[in-house]
Amino acid sequence: MTPADDEPTGVHCRLDELLAERGMTLTRLSELVGVSIVNLSILKNDRARAIRYSTLSAICRALDCEIGDLLVRAD
Repeated sequence: MTPADDEPTGVHCRLDELLAERGMTLTRLSELVGVSIVNLSILKNDRARAIRYSTLSAICRALDCEIGDLLVRAD
């Protein structure tokens, strides 16, 4: 059964924390990875339901982090 759009997924995106640690803005990350600010904002606010591996890889490359640094379980 798939969660409804307003139900939590059990996954938390730490994008805000990682950007702050690196002194990077969402706008700059958008430029580096080629993903719109709107889509990054959806991810940052835990409203994303899916993410492409290529996008995930590009974000991690730009932030110099591992996938597990970006996405964590939110139990």
